[in-house]
Amino acid sequence: MSTILNMKVLIVEDETPAAEKLERYLQKYSTGITVIEKTGSIEETSSWLKAHQAEVDLIFMDIQLKDGLSFQIFQEVKVVKPVIFITAYNEFALDAFKVNGIDYLLKPVTFTDLSASLKKLESLSEQLRWSDAKAEKVVSTFTETPAVSYKNRFMVKLGDHIRSITSDQISFFFADGRDVYLITHQQRKFIIDYTLENLDEVLDPKIFYRVNRSYILNISAIQDVIVYSNSRLKITSNIKWEDEIIVSREKVSEFKEWFDGVH
Repeated sequence: MSTILNMKVLIVEDETPAAEKLERYLQKYSTGITVIEKTGSIEETSSWLKAHQAEVDLIFMDIQLKDGLSFQIFQEVKVVKPVIFITAYNEFALDAFKVNGIDYLLKPVTFTDLSASLKKLESLSEQLRWSDAKAEKVVSTFTETPAVSYKNRFMVKLGDHIRSITSDQISFFFADGRDVYLITHQQRKFIIDYTLENLDEVLDPKIFYRVNRSYILNISAIQDVIVYSNSRLKITSNIKWEDEIIVSREKVSEFKEWFDGVH
């Protein structure tokens, strides 16, 4: 029986729903696959690998974690296990991963893509073996990779027409139920095929910030910030908007740092 169907997996992902979905897909692919740990940061993953790397057969690793890019892990720990990267980045950096024999999954991850990736590993002549030299080559490749490229325009539909909206034209994104909308500085409203979680990964964090579960704001769209009840903040946007935009209490400190240019 293939070792792919009976293996232990580490998932490195800072979004709990995404990690849980990946685990469900792995179980669907084979009940012999066991996720023995989920980590969500560079620090936590590095510590876990230093102590437990021998226990794992395969690693699924999101590129962008809450404390930075996951490639830093390779600088802190000699990773000798195969890694499948999960990314929402443009493909300019992905060719390097392919040269080094590392597969990748684009977000949002589908079961079909996951299955293809695992089948690719099954077909390798030396299954689930990855040399130190290859790991070091990945680190070297990363240091030579250009800076991350963030999404700067979105395609929208207007009747029978298709338009491109650049990020500097956007005041904010907001979620209403399962739908996510893009709102321009001219108060035009367009539905887009993204979740706020997807947008968090592809937008420039220096320009856009997710203030709560429903809104991601462009800093240029913030007209005023008012101290609100229960230690929260109320934001007035540069357009007329009926609903209140409130910075959730747990995000107030981080928002102030972002607003001050710390992040």
